[in-house]
Amino acid sequence: MLKTVFLASAMTLALSAAAGAQQQPASPSPAPAQTQQAPNTGAPTITVVNIVDVEQLPPETKTQVDQYVAKQGNDGLQKLRQSIDSTPEAKSALQQKGMTSEEVVAASLDNNGTLTLITKKKPS
Repeated sequence: MLKTVFLASAMTLALSAAAGAQQQPASPSPAPAQTQQAPNTGAPTITVVNIVDVEQLPPETKTQVDQYVAKQGNDGLQKLRQSIDSTPEAKSALQQKGMTSEEVVAASLDNNGTLTLITKKKPS
């Protein structure tokens, strides 16, 4: 699970790149013979999204996640959440659980395309 914590920042970058590729504006009038290809970001395609509450993690891993979140600060969390909101697979998986990106505190994308979102419920 330690791997999940350390991959979260890489995941943020990968989601940002994937979101950027998805949000590229179409050219006004492309030439008929011209084909557009999305840039190769090197990030794996998301195949599965797992959502895990931080309270379900082992105590040691939970502490590591909390330390990582504290280190990232609000700016890091905002970037992560913006990336999630611009990634349809992630946003949809959260919505199916009645959640939003505001509850995500860390994320990990492995080489097989499994995206793990670590969430923490907001205080009522």
